[in-house]
Amino acid sequence: MIDQLLKGNEQFRKTTFKGNIQRYTELTKGQQPPVLWIGCSDSRIQTGHITGTQAGTLFMHRNIGNMAPANDWSLATVLEYGIKHLKVQHIVICGHSDCGAIKALDKELDDTYVPNWLNNAIEAKKRVDAKIKPPKTPQEQKERSKMIEQENIRLQIEHLRTYPLVKKAEQEKKIRIHGLYYDLETGALTRVM
Repeated sequence: MIDQLLKGNEQFRKTTFKGNIQRYTELTKGQQPPVLWIGCSDSRIQTGHITGTQAGTLFMHRNIGNMAPANDWSLATVLEYGIKHLKVQHIVICGHSDCGAIKALDKELDDTYVPNWLNNAIEAKKRVDAKIKPPKTPQEQKERSKMIEQENIRLQIEHLRTYPLVKKAEQEKKIRIHGLYYDLETGALTRVM
């Protein structure tokens, strides 16, 4: 597998990198991405590809379930660096269809870390389940999952806004916060709010 990655890099260097050498040379001088992207670690989502953006556009933070917990040092560091030093103008929280983290909210897991992490999304599940009847068909279950995935985006935006740095930057209109949802079946990226 690693040999495949290295061969893929070789192909990238011969085509994309060589074809955009001026852009990549500029990037060696530093970065000024306009967007901080908080997305899921899911391997099926290649953020630059689904947004059609070039290297240097997205400052990324990925984790299971596209979470923005209020007590996460890794995220806090990314936010601080992105807002204060890179001067990002937009923060995106992007969820997606068929999310394993959302599916896991309904399971009893025998893991050490995953259940604790998923507590950051449990409120999204509770909100949706309070609004709808329990699903009886596979289609209803799929719709419920989509609703929870999208509600989780809203919930994570709420969590994001608990960071004083984010709150201040948003009040001063230095950043805008966006919720996006990626559908694996259609490839569509849509707004959620």
